[in-house]
Amino acid sequence: MQMTNDATHDGGMSEERASAWAKLKARVEACERCELAQTRTKVVFGQGTVDTPLVFVGEGPGADEDAEGLAFVGRAGQLLTQILSAGGISREDVFITNVVKCRPPNNRTPSPEEMMQCGDFLEAQLLLLRPKILVCLGNTPMKWILKTTEGITALRGRWFGWRGIEVMPMFHPSYLLRNDSRKKGSPKDLTWQDVQALKERLDRYGKEKKE
Repeated sequence: MQMTNDATHDGGMSEERASAWAKLKARVEACERCELAQTRTKVVFGQGTVDTPLVFVGEGPGADEDAEGLAFVGRAGQLLTQILSAGGISREDVFITNVVKCRPPNNRTPSPEEMMQCGDFLEAQLLLLRPKILVCLGNTPMKWILKTTEGITALRGRWFGWRGIEVMPMFHPSYLLRNDSRKKGSPKDLTWQDVQALKERLDRYGKEKKE
C-alpha cells in the first residue's frame, strides 16, 4: 500500500472507520488543550499505512518533524528507516506516530499533563488502526503504554500485552545516535536483535493471515 503524508485509506479501513479517522485527524490538528499548541509549528499526527499489523510510537516531534508535520523524518527517523530496512521491514508498510503530537520546546520530555491531554488521541489512533504489534520507541511511550516505572534498558526486547496488542519496547533511534558502538551487547547490537525478533513475529502474523 502506497505511503502518503497521512494514512492511506484504500483497502485498509471501512468507510465508517475511515470517516472516524478523518475526524480524529481534524481534532488533533485543531487541538489547543495544552501549552505545546502555543509553540508548535505544525501538528504531527503520524503517517504510514493504516492497513498494517505494525505501529511504532515515539515520544514526540523534534525540530524537523515540527517543521514538516511528519513523524520521524530527522536524523533519528532516517536511522529508524535504515534499521527497519536492514531487518526486512519497509517504512511504507507500517504506521508511525508519537505520544504527543506537538513538539515540546527544546525537545524536552513531555510532561505528564501534556501526555494526559494527548493520550486519548493516541489510544483512538490505535483503536482505529487495530495493529497486531506495537513498538514503543524509548522510555516515554513504553511507560505511557505499559504503565511501568522500569526503564527501557530493563524491558527492551521483551513482549508485553496491551488491549490485545503485542507490545515490544525498543531503544529510541536518537539514543542509538548517541551510542554508536556496534559491539556485542551495545545498544545498536541489541536493537538489531530486537528488529530480528520483531520481523519473525511480524512474519508469523502474515502467515496466519494467508492461511
